[in-house]
Amino acid sequence: MRGQGASAEVLLVSAKKDPRQWIFPKGHVEPGESAAEAALRELREEGGVAGRIIRPIGVSTYASGRETVKVSYFLVRYSRAVLTTETRKRRWRTFSKARELVAFDDARALVDKAERLLRKRA
Repeated sequence: MRGQGASAEVLLVSAKKDPRQWIFPKGHVEPGESAAEAALRELREEGGVAGRIIRPIGVSTYASGRETVKVSYFLVRYSRAVLTTETRKRRWRTFSKARELVAFDDARALVDKAERLLRKRA
């Protein structure tokens, strides 16, 4: 996320399988990497953004083919833009707009939780 108060924004990226869907950057944890390190790497690769983790924000579990996937999400404060080779579309949106755009219910719940946490910090 970037900004503060009512102008705070969330970064969304287009999904790889269906580019019409908007999701949060995410991906697999590489060998020797923590979930937090993977989150920051995926944010750089998919979102073209470097940042610092504020705190863990939630876990989402879903089916991908025959596999059950567990994704750990982190609230990350934007530091700077970085070069990326990914061709995904990227959008910064307010919390209310992000809630409307994200493709899945668990993502909407993460948007709500992030917004609540940031209000408490203010």
